[in-house]
Amino acid sequence: MIFQKIVAIEPISLITKAEEQLHSFAKEVILYPDIPAGDEEIAHRIGDADAVMLSYTSQLTKKSLEKCPNVKYIGMACSLYTPESANVDINYAKSRGITVTGIRDYGDEGVVEYVISELVRCLHGFGQTPWYNMPQEITGLKVGIVGLGKLGGMIADALHFLGAEISYFARSEKEEAKVKGYQFFGLQQLLGKNEVIICCLNKNTVLLHNHEFEALGNKKILINTGLSPAWDEKPFLKWLEKDNLCLCDSTGALGGEHLLSHPNVRCMEVSSGRTSQAFIRLSNKVIDNLSAFTGIKTQ
Repeated sequence: MIFQKIVAIEPISLITKAEEQLHSFAKEVILYPDIPAGDEEIAHRIGDADAVMLSYTSQLTKKSLEKCPNVKYIGMACSLYTPESANVDINYAKSRGITVTGIRDYGDEGVVEYVISELVRCLHGFGQTPWYNMPQEITGLKVGIVGLGKLGGMIADALHFLGAEISYFARSEKEEAKVKGYQFFGLQQLLGKNEVIICCLNKNTVLLHNHEFEALGNKKILINTGLSPAWDEKPFLKWLEKDNLCLCDSTGALGGEHLLSHPNVRCMEVSSGRTSQAFIRLSNKVIDNLSAFTGIKTQ
């Protein structure tokens, strides 16, 4: 099948070749260059289109979709893990018979490099005071991973290669991690025994509350690789007032610009997963999803 109209309601970060390939799937393709202001504008941009595409910067809600009866397909040019963490109302889309596709694992490599880079800078004291006053290696560093999915596993493997002692918390113990020597702990035990905690959780997943920060204790480094904070802000701020450090790549992961000036926060204000290689992987996966739905193959 071929769509009548594909509308990308915002920039979707496709490489030029992939943008050109979109025309193989529809009679008309409209790519908006900016982020819409809200539900009304999103509905207006979609109009009579039967296929919609978006990135992670807008919310595609029931309110918008109700005004767009022709939509049959929604292509997310961003991560899709669960309906709860998605920026599309997947449950409503499903009730309408709309197919929603997303992608995974396209920007992980850059995030792994970010984590290693920031830890090395912090431990060695590159551009700052060494975390332990004297330069240290990652060798022997006790690192706890909260969420051992694809990204968490890649970070664990990279740090393990550099000599870190790895333990983790996940929904259940993973046999492949056990084979590698990674220890499985309950969350509070993991927080207490490690020097560095790295959160690798889905968007809008919050696991660190008052009791968790109490278990985490003092002189710790907390790194968040997610798209949103893994913590409640009030106990997080209380924990930060001690001799602790939080590292995040983006303000979204940190929780907002109001936290950027905190002396115990190091935020790069970038998305470390958005690299040239990641855009190629993203583009290929978006086109593959369209091919699978329409049956149309592109060159």
